[in-house]
Amino acid sequence: MWHNGKTYTVVNTGKKLRKKVAGVRRRMRELGKLAKALASTRHPLLVHIIPIRRCNLACTYCNEFDDFSKPVPVEEMFRRIDRLGAMGTAAVTISGGEPLLHPELDAIIGRIRKNGMLAGMITNGYLLVADRIERLNRAGLEHLQISIDNVQPDEVSKKSLKVLDAKLGLLAEHAEFHVNINSVLGSGVKNPEDALKVAHRAQELGFTSTVGILHDGNGQLQPLGAREREIFEEIMALGKASFTRVNGFQHNIAAGRENNWRCRAGSRYLYICEDGLVHYCSQQRGYPGIPLAEYTAEQRQREFLTKKGCAPRCTVSCVHQISFVDSWRAPQIFDGDSSAHSGAAPGTLVQLTGPAARE
Repeated sequence: MWHNGKTYTVVNTGKKLRKKVAGVRRRMRELGKLAKALASTRHPLLVHIIPIRRCNLACTYCNEFDDFSKPVPVEEMFRRIDRLGAMGTAAVTISGGEPLLHPELDAIIGRIRKNGMLAGMITNGYLLVADRIERLNRAGLEHLQISIDNVQPDEVSKKSLKVLDAKLGLLAEHAEFHVNINSVLGSGVKNPEDALKVAHRAQELGFTSTVGILHDGNGQLQPLGAREREIFEEIMALGKASFTRVNGFQHNIAAGRENNWRCRAGSRYLYICEDGLVHYCSQQRGYPGIPLAEYTAEQRQREFLTKKGCAPRCTVSCVHQISFVDSWRAPQIFDGDSSAHSGAAPGTLVQLTGPAARE
């Protein structure tokens, strides 16, 4: 290997250059999508879509997986993605279940990009190897998130830093897309210091980091303990020198306080389950429950102007952040059906952004 050092240096430099160019292009696309979002409220900004509900893990807090579902046929996924493209959707994040279990994942990513939308994915990372990461590069993936729940695996979660650290190293070496690492605090977390270790490891590798808060067993937010709050604030401060994120609501969540905001779920944010139905989010599955193919611009606009009964104690960070774009306009004039808004389910994760690094 040493006698071919020049070749190795050229290859390594080439990868760094490709990653930098990809980052610039991605940022330009994101800015274009933001400008369009500010100009019009008539299209979704972010859609989470499920190509497979099955997962290769069984984290006890998670209510978004099973161990038997088959993949959604790729042609059906194409129809759904094309429909989202026709709506003018800005970004699509592939979730699950575990999306890497879908045999046609690369084609799904490619279809998202063909429709001009930003392409992201949430994965547990277990199935990542160097070749798989390179294939994701070629498919056009732009964002990837992995949640790491602890340093050592336990009965609650096997998504540990010990198991996944080698995968993170592969991502740092091969990924040309943005990588975010999510850690957790709150009820059920044995060692809150683990979240800080995960965040620092993300920073070392050049990734961004978020931290989530687990509900208690009744599905309610509980204020963090004193040490947990310290860790929360430390993670939040890691990236202050590099960039600012939309995170005002997160401090209320950490303290167990309600937020006063205009939730735009059902309009600017959509959750599309494996059956092709539109839902407010992963924790409000069942409402409105309309097939994507039948979901009209008029229905989206009504949801844009509809108050959500679950909003004050909502913990779904991506919906908060997407809704912030329109926080200054269009007061909500319709009252939602309170019976359809029952609050978040037990064990839900709440993502709270705490940047660890900037690419």
